[in-house]
Amino acid sequence: MDPNVVKAKLIEVLQTVQALSGEECPAIDGGTRPAEALPKFTSKVWPVAAGMLGIAIGKTIPCEANIFVDDDTKVPLAINQTVALVLKILEAQDAKEDEEARAE
Repeated sequence: MDPNVVKAKLIEVLQTVQALSGEECPAIDGGTRPAEALPKFTSKVWPVAAGMLGIAIGKTIPCEANIFVDDDTKVPLAINQTVALVLKILEAQDAKEDEEARAE
């Protein structure tokens, strides 16, 4: 999957989430850390945004995957880091599906 497509869809999703929440949405670029930069974009909203992103790109992002904050360091991720993480998750899913298909 093209990282630029994922990035564009992620930014669209974040803008939509902010609009639906009635919150302002500052300009978002690759270095923006949504968990810090977007008003009221909290851990309660992250799974919804991740689900919306999955729908937008036609893939499933597991609800337990935190794509906005590093699980180990608890440091908020920038857009470009989130895109890389999403691609890594999707690659792992594809590899697992390929493995299961070969096992059949």
